[in-house]
Amino acid sequence: MIKPLGSKTKATVWVVENGKMRTRFDHLTTEEPLEIRLVSQNRTIAVTMRTPGADFELAAGFLYGEGVINSKKDIQRMSYCVDESVDGEQRYNIVNIELREGLIPDLQPLERHFYTNSACGVCGKASLEALRLRGCPIIPLGPMVTPEIIYSLPEQLRSAQGIFTATGGLHAAAVFDAQGQMLNLQEDIGRHNALDKLIGLALLNDELPLNNHIVMVSGRSSFEILQKSTAAGIPIVCSISAPSSLAVSVAKEFGITLIGFLRGERFNIYTGWERINAI
Repeated sequence: MIKPLGSKTKATVWVVENGKMRTRFDHLTTEEPLEIRLVSQNRTIAVTMRTPGADFELAAGFLYGEGVINSKKDIQRMSYCVDESVDGEQRYNIVNIELREGLIPDLQPLERHFYTNSACGVCGKASLEALRLRGCPIIPLGPMVTPEIIYSLPEQLRSAQGIFTATGGLHAAAVFDAQGQMLNLQEDIGRHNALDKLIGLALLNDELPLNNHIVMVSGRSSFEILQKSTAAGIPIVCSISAPSSLAVSVAKEFGITLIGFLRGERFNIYTGWERINAI
């Protein structure tokens, strides 16, 4: 059997230092397309550039975040491509999804997803109004956390990023409990993919909504990140960098505590300061 594509690729690099050149081996983050197909509709609904690994979780998280499915029970089966006309290795770049019998999702909103860029998420995504129309609920107040818990998250994230340590080229998303203990971490070349993998795993384990948890992402918080967090019921979202204006609007409307510039013993709260138990 052909193994799924790896998350690291070995390459030769030329290093210039102090005016001299030398060669050495380096590890690069693998980037490959993932095509998500719905079997019943016989159509591709998204193509995203991702780091291979946790592909089923990524697909499930994507479908859940976009409102195509509402629970794990809506997925009857997931499998890699079995079409022998497709090159064997590339079959692991195609995930077929069979939805439960009788489920006919509205796929028109997914037209914008035919190509998803790993750097910025789905470009040209629907606005805040789309979340309102989906009927996403306001996230209930709680949990209350101390600044010390928030301070502890970046180091835990960095320490757990095994592939990033080897390649320097991956984003991460991690979920923590209200006491700041890391429960799971996923890595990918795209922040939105890493969060899809995280939420997809929670979905498949019947752990949604994540109403008493904290999520931290590397980099910035975009609309894409807050859209997915809203759908998963995540009350506190943290990032190392700044959020976008639309991310702040989503967090404010749906009751999310949004934290940015989390570095050392300092962070900014953009919405939902009530959950932070500071003096």
